[in-house]
Amino acid sequence: MIIAVDGPAASGKGTLASGLAAHYRLPHLDTGLLYRAVGLAIAGHEDEAGFEEAAIAAARALDASHLTDLEALTSAETGVLASKVAVIGPVRQALYDYQRNFATQAAGAVLDGRDIGTKIAPDADVKLFIQADSKSRMERRARQLEKRGKAVDRYALYHQIEERDARDMLNPNGGFYKADDAHLLDTTLLDIEAALRAAIAIVDGTMARKAGL
Repeated sequence: MIIAVDGPAASGKGTLASGLAAHYRLPHLDTGLLYRAVGLAIAGHEDEAGFEEAAIAAARALDASHLTDLEALTSAETGVLASKVAVIGPVRQALYDYQRNFATQAAGAVLDGRDIGTKIAPDADVKLFIQADSKSRMERRARQLEKRGKAVDRYALYHQIEERDARDMLNPNGGFYKADDAHLLDTTLLDIEAALRAAIAIVDGTMARKAGL
C-alpha cells in the first residue's frame, strides 16, 4: 500500500504521515527533508551567481547520510532555502528517482511532501491533502522550535510561512495543490490524536471501497 500525504508547511502532514506509517507498519519518507538538505548544503550562497548550479550539484550528490541532522534540517531558515531550491527544475528531477524508488518498494510506503499525489506517486492507493490556516501552522512551528530551546519571533515566522506558500504556489516545477482524487483533511481545529484518527479512517475507508467491502 502506498499512502501519499501532501500539504503546505506546518500543516501537520509530517506528523500524520509518521503516525500512519507506524499504524500500518510501513516505511516513511519525509520528502521535504530532501529539499531541506539541498538548501542546507548551499546555505550562505543563495545570493551568489552560481546558486542554481550549486543546488543542482547538491541534489545529485544527496544520499541518506545528508538527512540525519534534524535540528538543522528543520529550522525555519532551512525551510526558506528549501522553497528556493525547489523551484529549480533539475533539482526536482535529481530528487525524483530517490522518491519514486522509495514509493515503489515491495513493502509499500508512506511519503509526505508537496507533490507526492500529483508527481511522485500519482498511482498511490490513498492520497491525503492536509491543510490548516496560516496562524495555526505558525503556532505549531513556533512550539516545535521552542521545545528545542529556540527563541521565536512569531510575527516573522508567520510571514515566512505566508511567503513560502506564495513561492510554492507559483512554482512551475512542483505541485502545491490537491490531487483530484485526494482526500482533504483540515487540521486547523484538530489535535494530533484527532487528526490521526481522521486520517486512519480515510485510509481504511478508501481501501475497503477499493476491495469492494
